[in-house]
Amino acid sequence: MSGVFTITLKNCAFFAHHGVFPEEGVLGQRFFVDAEFDVDALTAAETDTLDGTVHYGIAFEVIRDIVTGSRRQLIEALALAIARGLLDRFSEIKRCRITVRKPSAPIAGILDHVQVSIEQFRP
Repeated sequence: MSGVFTITLKNCAFFAHHGVFPEEGVLGQRFFVDAEFDVDALTAAETDTLDGTVHYGIAFEVIRDIVTGSRRQLIEALALAIARGLLDRFSEIKRCRITVRKPSAPIAGILDHVQVSIEQFRP
């Protein structure tokens, strides 16, 4: 038997320096990340232990380290790095969907945010 559980970390907030323009590298801004991943965690749920599931505190740390680490020009590249980082760290993750939001995108217009999402699957 299996039991697929979806774990979601919603609206994780970080200050970082991603972006194409030089001033984004100097000034930095807030980025928000949603991470959703599927885990076959039936055994973990039945035994009420972390064995066989994802410790979401550690998942948050993986996301934080990637977002606040190396600067990327594109939030597409950032989302991909987060997805791959989570899949590399947790063999339990079968599917990972990452959304990165950039509320202070330097464009001439009024909007809440720009966002990009990527979905990756374990081979």
